[in-house]
Amino acid sequence: MTDPSGVIRTHTRAATTPLVPEIVLQTTGAIASLQRTLQMLPGAPHAFMPYWAYAWPGGQAVARYVLDHPDLVAGKSVLDFGAGSGIIAIAAARAGARSVLAADIDPLAVAAITLNAAANGATVEATSDDVIGQDNAWETILLGDMFYEPVLTERLLAWLSGKAKHGAQILVGDAGRNTFPQSRMDLLQRYAITTNRAFEEADYVMTGVYRLRS
Repeated sequence: MTDPSGVIRTHTRAATTPLVPEIVLQTTGAIASLQRTLQMLPGAPHAFMPYWAYAWPGGQAVARYVLDHPDLVAGKSVLDFGAGSGIIAIAAARAGARSVLAADIDPLAVAAITLNAAANGATVEATSDDVIGQDNAWETILLGDMFYEPVLTERLLAWLSGKAKHGAQILVGDAGRNTFPQSRMDLLQRYAITTNRAFEEADYVMTGVYRLRS
């Protein structure tokens, strides 16, 4: 794929969400169709579903909370884990974070994050590295809807718990995913978020923002 940004612009559209109208993202309501299109592009067999092309409820919730409580990230180093569209990273940058890294193992997500950040005037670095286990001294780690299967949950929770014990602030957005470790979390805010029935089983989902206990 010679021009990922061009592909993203061609096959998605710029849009906002009702919960976070301040941020514009390249999105689609048909991720499966987009995946098929990506697989047909010359030289671009793509292993990942393009989850970056939808603003997931957990990401929206954390982005909204950060924009409304900028003191959580202002002047701090921030990691947006499993960043997808980059909505959380963009919110953190706009709320005054000193530095923001958006991490997503899908290289096309990295291209989408870079494109979305530029469209919103946000300074965000993006990486496709798997950062679980890395010992970077992030002061705040933000993530949305990442506790959706047992193996990832176990691995992610162990790493994040270690970070929290060493003083990092961990904020999590979750819309009731299968393996969300709610007993380890303190609820900060809850939102009713309009969604798409192609991705969720209802027209809206109740989504919480939580802090991982240290």
